[in-house]
Amino acid sequence: MALPLVTVVVGSQTSGRDVTVVTATEDADEPYRVDFSLPADGSPLAPGLPRWANYVKGVIGHYRAPPVPGFRAVIASSVPLGGGLSSSASLEVAFYTFLQQLKPDDGDKVSKAVACQQAEHTHAGVPCGIMDQFVSVLGREGHALLIDCRSLEATPVPLADPGLLILITNSNVKHSLSGSEYPMRRRRCEEAASILEKNSLREATMKDLEEASGRLDEVTFRRARHVIEEIQRTVQAAEALRRGAYKEFGKLMVESHNSLRDLYEVSCRELDELVSAALEVEGVYGSRMTGGGFGGCTVTLLQASAIDRTILHIQVPAHTTSHCALKRS
Repeated sequence: MALPLVTVVVGSQTSGRDVTVVTATEDADEPYRVDFSLPADGSPLAPGLPRWANYVKGVIGHYRAPPVPGFRAVIASSVPLGGGLSSSASLEVAFYTFLQQLKPDDGDKVSKAVACQQAEHTHAGVPCGIMDQFVSVLGREGHALLIDCRSLEATPVPLADPGLLILITNSNVKHSLSGSEYPMRRRRCEEAASILEKNSLREATMKDLEEASGRLDEVTFRRARHVIEEIQRTVQAAEALRRGAYKEFGKLMVESHNSLRDLYEVSCRELDELVSAALEVEGVYGSRMTGGGFGGCTVTLLQASAIDRTILHIQVPAHTTSHCALKRS
């Protein structure tokens, strides 16, 4: 779902092929300014330091209306880095949108999201899925977004009850998905799909997995089980939202977090404690970690009347946390 946090890119085209980009984003790695020239032969820009500039270079490389002209630009963002709130996708999509103003492409939103995903693969070294880019491009106020990663179809699901709030709680444990753990999870799932003779785990059932358990090591089995069951939970969650069955939706959120913690093993102590604390408060429907894991934020669905006591309850001395409450209206 879309959050009231933004990444903005402001700039203008120049006459040559030189590029200057400055970031005003908090916590970005230094230097905050990069200068480079766009290759005349259209060859890709090499990634390097600072890391934030790799997203810019990746988007330039995958822009769908080449060649990109020279430009000067400034980036500003309120999306916390490493918080599991899609700061990288936000930057990619914002920069792609900026390039569209300089040299318009065909405007296809799905292709735009895919290009931004490819930029992260090639220049940030993160084999991410398409969810973050899809939400950044196609997110709609007052709606969650049900994404079919096989057909690349996205369906808005209403989440506009004025009696609901969504609370985002930042554990302030920063993560980096370019390390070994996140890509390893993906490799395990690809290995499981190969053993099951499926194109992806989207095509597999728990029966398929159980029948192949003798050919999978214990860790790969757990990773695949999480993915297969999470796909089913996602379908059930969308249906629950359509019916306004918030208790059922909250239960699925908790099941999802437990699976991410125990089977996929991408949670951490701070996230687990924030989820547990939120669930102790009357009026909370459900809570789970969000993002790629290993730190970042939790998302909690609760009654609007419960917001103050929930924030008070989870602000314990063991954590330095920050909060963002979203009213679905």
